[in-house]
Amino acid sequence: MKDVIQGLEPQRLWEHFYEIAQIPRCSKHEEKIRDYVISVAKRNGADYKVDSVGNIVIRKPATPGKENKPIVVLQSHLDMVCEKNKDVAHDFSKDPIQLKREGDWMMARGTTLGADNGIGAAAALAVLESPDISHGPLELLFTVDEETGLTGATGLGSDMLEGRILLNLDSEEDGAIYIGCAGGRDTEFFLKLQTEAVPTGYAAVMVVLGGLQGGHSGLNIHEGRGNAIKLLARFLWKVAPELGFRLAAIEGGNKHNAIPREADAIGYLPSDKVEQLVSLANTYQDIFRNEYQLIDKDVRVTIRTEGFQAPEQVFSEDFQFRLLNMLYAMPHGVISMSLAVPGLVETSTNLAVIKTEADRVRILTSQRSSVESRLDEICEMVSAVGKLVQAEIRHGDGYPAWQPNPDSHTLKLAKQVYRELYGKEPEVKAVHAGLETGIIGDKFPGMDMISFGPTILGAHSPDERVQISTVKKFWDFMVALLEKLAA
Repeated sequence: MKDVIQGLEPQRLWEHFYEIAQIPRCSKHEEKIRDYVISVAKRNGADYKVDSVGNIVIRKPATPGKENKPIVVLQSHLDMVCEKNKDVAHDFSKDPIQLKREGDWMMARGTTLGADNGIGAAAALAVLESPDISHGPLELLFTVDEETGLTGATGLGSDMLEGRILLNLDSEEDGAIYIGCAGGRDTEFFLKLQTEAVPTGYAAVMVVLGGLQGGHSGLNIHEGRGNAIKLLARFLWKVAPELGFRLAAIEGGNKHNAIPREADAIGYLPSDKVEQLVSLANTYQDIFRNEYQLIDKDVRVTIRTEGFQAPEQVFSEDFQFRLLNMLYAMPHGVISMSLAVPGLVETSTNLAVIKTEADRVRILTSQRSSVESRLDEICEMVSAVGKLVQAEIRHGDGYPAWQPNPDSHTLKLAKQVYRELYGKEPEVKAVHAGLETGIIGDKFPGMDMISFGPTILGAHSPDERVQISTVKKFWDFMVALLEKLAA
């Protein structure tokens, strides 16, 4: 299996990435990967510290003669989004990620790869073990639970860092240096379930909406990818009154920061209307494939009549009416573009998860904006939809935006290094996603920060892959920047 990384450079980075891929590390379950990081620190004789939420800082002394140079923080996160295709047998609590290599790409077999942010963590560990890099004092910060709310960064101990230059290794685009990010907040809805007996003469069916790419709800939101919950709701909103369809359960999505790839609903309808439902499913599949032919051409709407367990009750007519109207009306996607940074999404919202629970239906949405007042506005907008159907509404604490600083000294040095290495200017960008830099900068005033990384596509989905050639470029740039900062 280790042959998959044979011959790849830099060797130390790829060896650490391989070892990281063997370790279960879903968000909030980073115990084993934390043990691995600590074991690397110990075998290199490095001092380390763990705070109350599980973040780790390893300190590497400066190269002799560079002791008085500014302390530089290399920051990455230990957790990964754990997503898999439904037909893949994989237990994220114990099974290693199955790596596979196709040309210039490293990916996984039917699951997320964990290059987000395993590559960053592997790079930091490789720096720790590299004797031939010239650098000042280093603090290697590994945070936990980035993917489910940035709670590791939020709980980061105030005594963990001394450095005031931070290189975040969690970006996903070769040739780009990021200097800002959006703030975000979750809005969750709860509808108290109302049910009644299944009408006589009704047959159970399952409606499955699948075949979508999904993706990151910040980085991919502007691409117009299909949202499985929205498309399923659109279909049900149309066919329910026409065929007498009675909803009994609905599920879709898994993560607040992932665009839902799959959703399904179990319901009942008159036995003689099943063929008509199948016909309408085919019609809407054609409609969706036409609408999404350039981005999600494999979208599927399928009807199953067996192989599932149907609930013994259906939603009341009033509850179904309120739920489907809420889902259809709920905004999703880009709300506004930035006037300050051309091409940057300013504000967006993601209809992320719906679950039918024992006595309620739970709906999770996620809002982002680089402007605090617009973040408030979009949270209020989705809340207004919830209020129309008498939903209980809860808002998460959220996280702050990282305000861009184009006059950053670290950015100036990074641009100089990039020109020296590659003979051209890097792209300087802000990202419509939550980075831990916003929180860390808020906790440690005066922190001068940039973010960069190799090209990673399909993050947060089983299509995740990292471009091997850009990993070498990422490493070379990071090493040269560390040397420049210590010059």
